[in-house]
Amino acid sequence: MPANFTFWIWGLVIAQLLTAFFHSLSFIAKPKPKNETERQLIDLISNYKPDMGGGIRRSFSQLFIGVSTCFTMMYTFGAVINWYFMQSEISIETWKGLLLIELICYAILFILMIRFTFWPPIIVTGLVFIFSVGAYLAI
Repeated sequence: MPANFTFWIWGLVIAQLLTAFFHSLSFIAKPKPKNETERQLIDLISNYKPDMGGGIRRSFSQLFIGVSTCFTMMYTFGAVINWYFMQSEISIETWKGLLLIELICYAILFILMIRFTFWPPIIVTGLVFIFSVGAYLAI
Protein backbone atom coordinates (compact mmCIF):
# COMPACT_ATOMS: atom_id res chain seq x y z
CA MET A 1 0.00 0.00 0.00
CA PRO A 2 1.22 3.52 -0.72
CA ALA A 3 2.39 5.53 2.30
CA ASN A 4 -0.13 8.18 1.29
CA PHE A 5 -2.94 5.63 1.69
CA THR A 6 -1.61 4.49 5.07
CA PHE A 7 -1.78 8.07 6.37
CA TRP A 8 -5.39 8.49 5.26
CA ILE A 9 -6.61 5.11 6.50
CA TRP A 10 -5.01 5.52 9.94
CA GLY A 11 -6.43 9.04 10.10
CA LEU A 12 -9.84 7.55 9.27
CA VAL A 13 -9.54 4.91 12.00
CA ILE A 14 -8.56 7.52 14.59
CA ALA A 15 -11.33 9.91 13.49
CA GLN A 16 -13.89 7.07 13.66
CA LEU A 17 -12.78 6.07 17.16
CA LEU A 18 -12.81 9.70 18.34
CA THR A 19 -16.29 10.17 16.92
CA ALA A 20 -17.52 7.03 18.68
CA PHE A 21 -15.85 8.06 21.93
CA PHE A 22 -17.18 11.63 21.93
CA HIS A 23 -20.65 10.43 21.06
CA SER A 24 -20.59 7.84 23.85
CA LEU A 25 -20.03 10.66 26.36
CA SER A 26 -23.74 11.46 25.95
CA PHE A 27 -24.47 8.25 27.90
CA ILE A 28 -22.63 9.63 30.93
CA ALA A 29 -23.75 13.26 30.99
CA LYS A 30 -27.14 13.86 32.54
CA PRO A 31 -28.91 17.08 31.54
CA LYS A 32 -29.23 19.59 34.35
CA PRO A 33 -32.18 21.97 34.13
CA LYS A 34 -31.38 25.66 34.46
CA ASN A 35 -34.95 26.81 34.99
CA GLU A 36 -38.50 25.52 35.47
CA THR A 37 -39.20 25.20 31.74
CA GLU A 38 -36.12 23.06 31.22
CA ARG A 39 -37.04 20.94 34.26
CA GLN A 40 -40.47 20.25 32.76
CA LEU A 41 -38.96 19.46 29.36
CA ILE A 42 -36.39 17.05 30.81
CA ASP A 43 -39.11 15.40 32.90
CA LEU A 44 -41.30 14.88 29.81
CA ILE A 45 -38.42 13.62 27.68
CA SER A 46 -37.38 11.17 30.42
CA ASN A 47 -40.74 9.99 31.72
CA TYR A 48 -43.50 10.48 29.14
CA LYS A 49 -43.92 7.27 27.11
CA PRO A 50 -46.36 7.64 24.21
CA ASP A 51 -47.77 4.54 22.51
CA MET A 52 -45.58 3.97 19.45
CA GLY A 53 -47.83 1.27 18.06
CA GLY A 54 -48.11 -2.38 18.90
CA GLY A 55 -48.08 -1.65 22.61
CA ILE A 56 -44.51 -0.32 22.51
CA ARG A 57 -44.04 2.56 24.91
CA ARG A 58 -40.72 4.34 24.98
CA SER A 59 -39.69 7.73 26.28
CA PHE A 60 -37.90 10.10 23.96
CA SER A 61 -34.86 9.69 26.20
CA GLN A 62 -34.90 5.93 25.52
CA LEU A 63 -35.21 6.59 21.77
CA PHE A 64 -32.26 8.98 21.96
CA ILE A 65 -30.17 6.33 23.74
CA GLY A 66 -31.06 3.82 21.01
CA VAL A 67 -30.02 6.19 18.23
CA SER A 68 -26.86 7.24 20.11
CA THR A 69 -25.88 3.62 20.65
CA CYS A 70 -26.32 2.82 16.96
CA PHE A 71 -24.29 5.88 15.96
CA THR A 72 -21.48 4.99 18.36
CA MET A 73 -21.43 1.35 17.27
CA MET A 74 -21.46 2.22 13.56
CA TYR A 75 -18.31 4.35 13.92
CA THR A 76 -16.63 1.73 16.13
CA PHE A 77 -17.50 -0.98 13.58
CA GLY A 78 -16.01 1.11 10.75
CA ALA A 79 -12.80 1.69 12.71
CA VAL A 80 -12.43 -1.99 13.60
CA ILE A 81 -13.02 -3.10 9.99
CA ASN A 82 -10.50 -0.59 8.64
CA TRP A 83 -7.93 -1.59 11.26
CA TYR A 84 -8.49 -5.30 10.56
CA PHE A 85 -8.20 -4.83 6.79
CA MET A 86 -4.95 -2.86 7.27
CA GLN A 87 -3.53 -5.87 9.11
CA SER A 88 -4.87 -8.39 6.58
CA GLU A 89 -3.20 -7.25 3.35
CA ILE A 90 -6.42 -7.40 1.33
CA SER A 91 -6.57 -6.52 -2.36
CA ILE A 92 -6.90 -2.98 -3.65
CA GLU A 93 -10.25 -3.84 -5.26
CA THR A 94 -11.66 -4.94 -1.89
CA TRP A 95 -10.35 -1.74 -0.29
CA LYS A 96 -11.96 0.35 -3.04
CA GLY A 97 -15.31 -1.36 -2.50
CA LEU A 98 -15.21 -0.99 1.27
CA LEU A 99 -14.10 2.63 1.14
CA LEU A 100 -16.76 3.52 -1.43
CA ILE A 101 -19.44 2.08 0.87
CA GLU A 102 -17.98 3.96 3.85
CA LEU A 103 -17.65 7.15 1.83
CA ILE A 104 -21.33 7.08 0.85
CA CYS A 105 -22.50 6.27 4.40
CA TYR A 106 -20.30 8.90 6.03
CA ALA A 107 -21.27 11.53 3.44
CA ILE A 108 -24.94 10.96 4.25
CA LEU A 109 -24.22 11.12 7.99
CA PHE A 110 -22.18 14.31 7.57
CA ILE A 111 -25.03 15.98 5.67
CA LEU A 112 -27.50 14.91 8.36
CA MET A 113 -25.21 16.21 11.11
CA ILE A 114 -24.92 19.57 9.34
CA ARG A 115 -28.69 19.76 8.99
CA PHE A 116 -29.83 18.52 12.41
CA THR A 117 -27.08 18.86 15.02
CA PHE A 118 -24.53 21.26 16.52
CA TRP A 119 -20.77 21.91 16.13
CA PRO A 120 -19.07 18.96 17.93
CA PRO A 121 -20.83 16.18 15.96
CA ILE A 122 -20.54 18.21 12.76
CA ILE A 123 -16.77 18.55 13.25
CA VAL A 124 -16.07 14.88 14.09
CA THR A 125 -18.30 13.48 11.34
CA GLY A 126 -16.70 15.99 8.97
CA LEU A 127 -13.26 14.66 9.91
CA VAL A 128 -14.39 11.09 9.26
CA PHE A 129 -15.81 12.15 5.89
CA ILE A 130 -12.61 14.01 4.91
CA PHE A 131 -10.39 11.06 5.86
CA SER A 132 -12.67 8.60 4.02
CA VAL A 133 -12.44 10.78 0.88
CA GLY A 134 -8.65 10.96 1.26
CA ALA A 135 -8.32 7.20 1.75
CA TYR A 136 -10.58 6.48 -1.23
CA LEU A 137 -8.65 8.84 -3.51
CA ALA A 138 -5.27 7.58 -2.24
CA ILE A 139 -6.04 3.95 -3.05
